[in-house]
Amino acid sequence: MVETLKIKVNQQGLHLITNQVEQLVREENVRSGLCTLFIRHTSASLLIQENADPSARRDLEAWLNRLVPEQDALYTHTMEGPDDMPAHIKCALTATSLSIPIVDSRLALGVWQGIYLWEHRHASAMRELVVHITN
Repeated sequence: MVETLKIKVNQQGLHLITNQVEQLVREENVRSGLCTLFIRHTSASLLIQENADPSARRDLEAWLNRLVPEQDALYTHTMEGPDDMPAHIKCALTATSLSIPIVDSRLALGVWQGIYLWEHRHASAMRELVVHITN
């Protein structure tokens, strides 16, 4: 099964999408298999990370923003705004696809793990995520 999830994000940062992906796995009724996620963008990425304490997300976002600042004088790709080139760099440093085993009809995520869409631009956007579930 291949499905495209359209996810609206309103701001830069980590957006929890675990529930949307789990719903697709439940609908597919696969007992044992693999769920592969791929984001069709060059300024957003995917991440599996801590889903219990919001301070972990804030710290990750702050760290990446310090690592890849906006307004760097070395950027030449600036026509789409000051957050565009940093978004491409952040995407290059993170992941555009994830593979998660399905065990007993559930994603085999750890207790504190969640799936996140990591939006690297400031503006609101509609992001497309291809979900491929195999058994």
